[in-house]
Amino acid sequence: MECDPTPPARAVWTVADLLRFSPPCSPPPPPRRPAWSRYRLSESMKGLLVALVGGGVPAGFVAPFTRMANEASGIPSLEILLFRCILHLLFSFYLCCRKASCFAPPEARLRSFLHAFINVISIGCAYSSFMVVPSGNAATVRKGSSTIFSVLLAICIGNTSLTGYDWFGLVGSTLGLIIMVVPDVLNLDKSTQLYDTFGYILACLGGIALALGLVIFRALDFPTKLVTVAFLFGVVGSLLCSPVMFLLQEPVMPVDLLTWIYVGSITILALVSFLCASYAVTKAHPALVCAVLHSEVVVTLAVQYYVLREAVTPFDIMGAGVILGSIAIITAQNISCDTTEEEDGSILHVKGTE
Repeated sequence: MECDPTPPARAVWTVADLLRFSPPCSPPPPPRRPAWSRYRLSESMKGLLVALVGGGVPAGFVAPFTRMANEASGIPSLEILLFRCILHLLFSFYLCCRKASCFAPPEARLRSFLHAFINVISIGCAYSSFMVVPSGNAATVRKGSSTIFSVLLAICIGNTSLTGYDWFGLVGSTLGLIIMVVPDVLNLDKSTQLYDTFGYILACLGGIALALGLVIFRALDFPTKLVTVAFLFGVVGSLLCSPVMFLLQEPVMPVDLLTWIYVGSITILALVSFLCASYAVTKAHPALVCAVLHSEVVVTLAVQYYVLREAVTPFDIMGAGVILGSIAIITAQNISCDTTEEEDGSILHVKGTE
């Protein structure tokens, strides 16, 4: 009896069986982050933003407030600096709570005291210049000299490099300062020419000392250096201003509330600017920080025009525009468009398993 041969039954494979017995393969690549999340701020950019928002903008109010306090009650510049130094002494409570040395570790003590001394000289020259020449011009000369001296230090030391965009921004900001200052210097009143020249020299010395202080602070390396140098600034400033104030100026005890408001605002705003500028140089190059601090000049000019009712020339407006454009160039090129470290690590892990 013949029987038709029947084909063997085929096994029915399900999708689950295929997945269960599939040979091992490389793990799937990690999901890519959205494009906007891959744009992150570099450390340099963070420092420049701190210098711009916390360093330059608050400092822009210090110069006009110093002039208004002097006009209200005749309070001298060194007395205002003494009040500010007394506020800095309060950082001793924080250092005691942290059980840290108030006078810096022994290996960094000399440089810390040198930093405090140079900053006291810088602020003293700046406050004195604010009362001699227009506040906007004094702030302009001070910031311009600090930037130029920072660039010279960068060239001489050569431990950090600047990109082409950085140099372009530095040259642009310096050009903006020249546009603002040179016409005023050429048109000085003959009767007060010597007095005004002395004010500009004080502003220039204050800027040079500022740049040197930032470079010294960048070289310090201990955990509480920011708070320690702030406290040492108060110590050195109090010891220097107290005798010098009685020798060179005539101290005045303010009795009106308006002067005390000005003095309190100056001390608080200057303290915020001091801390932010010092922090910024730990993240970015001192020359770039000084260039971004030129925003102080723009704020000072605005207060000078709208509050003090002092004249602002077209050269001031043009120079302020050049400064703002230079700051935009410096900050924009410091934005990092690279992938994040976590994403780079995951990609390397996938390549290693293949």
